[in-house]
Amino acid sequence: METPDSTSVTSSHAAYDIERIRADFPILARLVHGVPLVYLDNAASSQKPYSVIQAVDAYYREIHANVHRGAHELSIRATEAYEGARDVVADHMGAASSSEIIFVRGTTEAINLVASTWGAAHVGSGDEILLTKMEHHSNLVPWQILAERVGATVRYVDVATDGSLVMEDYDRLLTSRTRLVGVTHVSNTLGVVNPVAEIATKAHDVGAVCLVDGAQATPHMQIDVGTLGCDFYAFSGHKMLAPTGIGALWGRRELLDSMPPWQGGGEMISEVRLDGFTAAPLPHKFEAGTPHVAGAIGLAEAIRYLRRIGLDAIHAWESALTTYAMERLGEIDRLEIYGPKQNRVGVISFCYADIHAHDLATILDQKGVAIRAGHHCNQPLMEHLGVDATARASIYLYNTHSEIDVLVEALGLAAHLFGVT
Repeated sequence: METPDSTSVTSSHAAYDIERIRADFPILARLVHGVPLVYLDNAASSQKPYSVIQAVDAYYREIHANVHRGAHELSIRATEAYEGARDVVADHMGAASSSEIIFVRGTTEAINLVASTWGAAHVGSGDEILLTKMEHHSNLVPWQILAERVGATVRYVDVATDGSLVMEDYDRLLTSRTRLVGVTHVSNTLGVVNPVAEIATKAHDVGAVCLVDGAQATPHMQIDVGTLGCDFYAFSGHKMLAPTGIGALWGRRELLDSMPPWQGGGEMISEVRLDGFTAAPLPHKFEAGTPHVAGAIGLAEAIRYLRRIGLDAIHAWESALTTYAMERLGEIDRLEIYGPKQNRVGVISFCYADIHAHDLATILDQKGVAIRAGHHCNQPLMEHLGVDATARASIYLYNTHSEIDVLVEALGLAAHLFGVT
């Protein structure tokens, strides 16, 4: 198959300067085992552009100090940068106010925050929590812990053979006993984009709250929480060009206001007495201790970088690249791809003949191809699919068609080594 380039896929891609974009990422120039790196592990963590690295570096070099309450110049400037980053995230999410943005370490911490505060106050014995069989462990275990603690029941929406949610099952399981619906916006194994707006509307019809795991969606598409209609939306920065250890939880103001603080200590108080305390207003009520200031600044710069390229342009490039990857992988005998052919992002999980995913990843690594292998924190989904692990190649804005060709060639080497015919 002929390999498209950045000017021949469609006219809309002519303006997508892939070589310039790749030059923004220093790690893409390195060799692995003496061959060029082909980084296809973006669903686990993306690489970082110079602008993000430089923004973090400049913070530590020029204005590092603890934020809030400091009267000196560095603290004032650090606070301005930190709160300015919150404004950038709020605008990116379509939040009504930056006070609805809570900085956390990532999606996992965000969901645990909601389960431990809103969940503890609103879910009790006999209540139900409705999740799906494709949820990441981060959107399973916190609710299982809560359910066990309070005597609630967790129910699960089934997954169809094409990787989509069985919405008839959702309608059947959603009842007046449902207190919360938790759903991934994009599956980290199947790549499917779930109908979050429909799910949220139906949840509200029975008086339930809807939480969305946006870890795999936020890097690839414009998010507008108002249009989605959910009540909580969580995401991680490190999957969308930002540093590790930073992410955000968006929540409806009225819900966040009603929730008790999660962790106690500095920053989350307005007053402390020997007989108690008064919590600080949003968003600081949920940000105990010294925050990850550099991470927030890096996250804001990552969002600015994505916007400079254009999320629509990125989506168009990734969509064409995903289609090409699905076509190339689909030509390989005995290779099974999981998830739908349409309505998906470039998260492609597969099994190849009887080669274990870990063996496959090891062989591909020798050719410089970085993929993920394992259960992807999706053990219930793996059981549903009837496998213990899959290989996963995941695409981002800096990947190319020629890199997909290298992946296919490396799979050919694996087939040769394992005698696949």
